[in-house]
Amino acid sequence: MFFQKELETMTRAQIEEIQLKKLKHLVKYCMDNVPFYNKRLTEAGVNEDKIKQLSDIQYIPYTTKADMRDTYPFGLFAQPLKNITRIHASSGTTGKPTVVGYTKADLDMWSDCMARLVMAAGASDESIVQICFGYGLFTGALGLHYALEKIGATVIPSSSGNTEKQIMLMQDFGTNTLVSTPSYAQYIGELAKEKGVLDKINLKLGLLGSEGCTVEMRDQIEKTLGMFVTDNYGMSELMGPGVSGECEERCGMHINEDHFLAEIIDPKTGDVLDKGSEGELVVTTLSKEGIPILRYRTKDITEIDYEPCKCGRTFARMAKPRGRSDDMLKIRGVNVFPSQIESVLMGFDEVAPHYQLILTRSNFADHLEIKVELSNTLSHEMIENYPKLEELHDRITHDMKTVLGIQTKITLVDFNSLERFAGKAKRIVDLRSEGK
Repeated sequence: MFFQKELETMTRAQIEEIQLKKLKHLVKYCMDNVPFYNKRLTEAGVNEDKIKQLSDIQYIPYTTKADMRDTYPFGLFAQPLKNITRIHASSGTTGKPTVVGYTKADLDMWSDCMARLVMAAGASDESIVQICFGYGLFTGALGLHYALEKIGATVIPSSSGNTEKQIMLMQDFGTNTLVSTPSYAQYIGELAKEKGVLDKINLKLGLLGSEGCTVEMRDQIEKTLGMFVTDNYGMSELMGPGVSGECEERCGMHINEDHFLAEIIDPKTGDVLDKGSEGELVVTTLSKEGIPILRYRTKDITEIDYEPCKCGRTFARMAKPRGRSDDMLKIRGVNVFPSQIESVLMGFDEVAPHYQLILTRSNFADHLEIKVELSNTLSHEMIENYPKLEELHDRITHDMKTVLGIQTKITLVDFNSLERFAGKAKRIVDLRSEGK
């Protein structure tokens, strides 16, 4: 199903024509309305006349999260607050939050972008959608809320937490579509099974996001809840969810290219890479009025496929991010992404999809311990059968070393012993500052 078929099936030439026109306008708009960008573009010798083709975007300096924090709270806004309809912000767990503002036109564009993606994933006016994202400054909940209402779906804004009540509402309201993080979706399934009501839940579609979800984790969630799971991508700095998302073919996440111009760069050098290369995703917001962003370095590692999709959409598709360049763990000279660890663990039926990474330092070297939960059905059996437990430990250790290229410490723990999260899962505990 399509929300705006004429736009979603444009030719590559039509897409790039729109992008170039909007990019030229955006450069002038930023020069005229954002002092930060006026200074930066002037220093780089860039104005709208410099942009003659899309590749000329290379002359525009990058924008980073540090820029947004340095201009906190409203230094990147292009409109006065009287024209800003809504403000969102990141959690700010590592410093000042990144603050973003939306005009009325921005909110309309946002809901259109997300409406395209939820319909591509299979949502419709028949959907009864329970949104288990936290409502507030976080962009996720409201980003999907208004889009789902726009397509005629029934929305249940249950927010996050109170999982037993969430399960009760799913039964009583006939919820058939779930919006949540992947880790929370899995927890809902586990608790419903524990309470003996899993067969009374009628979920058919999961619109999951806000944290990474490997194919292996997706398969596990589908197995637990019996629903079709899709992934979507976004971040508050760019808009929120709605930058890209999977269709029912699940062969990449369609980028809303008439509103976002995506590039892939070398994360170390900043050089733009050839089409088809894997690297860091950089995004320019082509349509936003409240806080336009030029060449934002997302830190997400992915690649982009520009071939038309089997679903009929012609927007380019980005692969599920392999990880983040700033989340990449450097262990004894080896680059390790948490997604690699998740993929290995999801290959073992004996373990649950919950794990924790403990980073420590001793003798001036970094060490990685991976705490892995046993599955609910096998937990007591495995703990009482030491040879079987040891054999599982050895298999996980072997596979992890094969994939990561380094030796890690594997610690098997009882089911339900690791913390569950209603929002983004916090899987990394970094204790390296305490060691030598």
